[in-house]
Formats: sequence, structure tokens, C-alpha cells
Amino acid sequence: MAQLRTRNTKGKNATEMAKKIKRGNALRQGSAWRGHRVLIASLLVAVSVCGVAVWLYVTSLESDITETLVSQRELVSPLPRLYTVQCSEDYENYQRYPGCTPQSCGRAVTDGVVTREEAESLRRLAERGLALAGSEGGASILDLHSGALSMGKQFVNIYRYFGEQLQDVFTQEDFQLYRDVRGRIQAVIAETFDLDPNLIYLTKPTFFSRINGTIAKTQHDEYWHPHIDKVTYGSFDYTSLLYLSDYGSDFSGGRFIFMDPTGNRTVEPRTGRVSFFSSGSENLHRVEKVTWGTRYAITVSFTCDPAHAIADPALP
Repeated sequence: MAQLRTRNTKGKNATEMAKKIKRGNALRQGSAWRGHRVLIASLLVAVSVCGVAVWLYVTSLESDITETLVSQRELVSPLPRLYTVQCSEDYENYQRYPGCTPQSCGRAVTDGVVTREEAESLRRLAERGLALAGSEGGASILDLHSGALSMGKQFVNIYRYFGEQLQDVFTQEDFQLYRDVRGRIQAVIAETFDLDPNLIYLTKPTFFSRINGTIAKTQHDEYWHPHIDKVTYGSFDYTSLLYLSDYGSDFSGGRFIFMDPTGNRTVEPRTGRVSFFSSGSENLHRVEKVTWGTRYAITVSFTCDPAHAIADPALP
């Protein structure tokens, strides 16, 4: 596991960084303080009914699941567990790439690619990066490739906004671990779906996510709607998620749900677990709303089209 270097929290860079973090936090929190008095009155009324509301909501989420493919308690290692499904016709609308375009489709889960210790290191990386700002709603993202970071209702580019000061936040070892893990995820996808590993490419968006139960403020915060990655993004052929927190102890809700004609099937997040699948409409999916706690994950996306390939990130 990568060793984190000691960071210098003093000096000009640290002072400037602190000011920018404070500015980002103020942007995120300002609207909440303006309605402070009204919120207090509303909360007094809400307390009497919140218990019933939460119970009804959690019950409805549980009844929505017809099958748990992999629970948080299970350990799927060393080989992935593969569930095959019939490929959709989505891929016929795009150029085909022999050795990469799905010939057989499905979804798979493994706990044997990333260790818990590595996942915990990546979670700390995400926590430090997202602490620079964050969304006003329930979902925040950090994209080390493009530099996009949620700040209030907008995004900033961390490489332009913070510049060399990021060296007080991240280390070269952090980025190397990120690259190593990405490579292992790519390799297990290629092996599981019998692809040429040289013909599958990292693509965008690939990003860290932090999700909690805060009410959505923008469209970006509404993460729970059903969608198809191939339809939404076009370049996607394979999608993966690396979970950095545990369902049931770090958060509740937040399960990944495949929406099949015969029922909804879920994968419960576990720290270090990788869930991956072909990106067409054979894998229509959504994420449950998080009801308490905080869910951390990395979405890592792959394409067969070299024109949509992106490079690994590098610390300036």
C-alpha cells in the first residue's frame, strides 16, 4: 500500500489553499444559513413524522429488490462471479471493433482485484480531494482526469483553480495507486469477457463519487434515475464501479440495482469490491437513494473506440 508522505500544512501554499477551501465551503453552505430560522421551525414539525416516513421509505426500497446477486457479507475471490445476459441491439448502432465490442454480455462481481487496504487509501484520496469543495446536494464528484470537482451548484477545474497547491493534498504515490488499480480493473474486464486487453481503452467520465442523503439541488445530484450507459454516453462499452465504503455500516441505501424485465437485482457495496458490466440496455440500472451515511465509489469506464480513449491522470 502506498505510503502517504507528510504534508506541509504551513506556509504560503497552505494559507492560499485554506482560503480557497473556505471560499468553496462558503459557496456550498451559504444558502443553508439564509434559511436558518425557517428550517428550525420546519424541523420541529418534521420530527413528529420523520420516523414513520423513514420506515416507509426503507420498506419500499427493500420491496423493490427481487434478488441480491452479491451481499456485502460475501467474499467473491479469487475469480469473478459472472452473470450472463443476452446482448441488446444497442451495439448495432455503433461501429463494431473486433476483439472488444461485446459478443457476450453480462455483469460480474469480484473482491479479488483490489485489497481493502488499497480501497481505503483511495477513499482517503477522495476525502481529501472532495474536502476542497463539494456539491450543495447529495452527490459530489472528483474527476482526476479532467480535473472536474463539484463546488456548490457548479464545477471547477482543480488543476487550474488550485495549481501547484494540490501537492499539499495529493501525492505521486496516490496517483500511482490510482493508475495501478485502474489497470487491474481493465485486465479483469478483458479476461472475464474474453477481450483483447490491448483493444479496450479507458474513457470518460471516470470519477470518484461521494453520495449522502442531502436533498438534491441540481440535476447532477439526482443520481437515482434509471439509465443505460451506452445510450447516455455513447462511447461506453464496459462500465465498472470500485466501492470504497461498506453497505450497512458506512451507509444505508445506495445499492446498485440492475433493472431486468423479470425483476430488480442488486449488488451490495463492499470496500474493495469491483462490479462491472457491459454498458448496453441489457444492463439498465440505477442507484438507490442513500438514506444515511456516506457512500464512496469510483466509476471506471471503458470504450472500444480509440478515438474516445483518455490517458491516466498525472499530478502537476
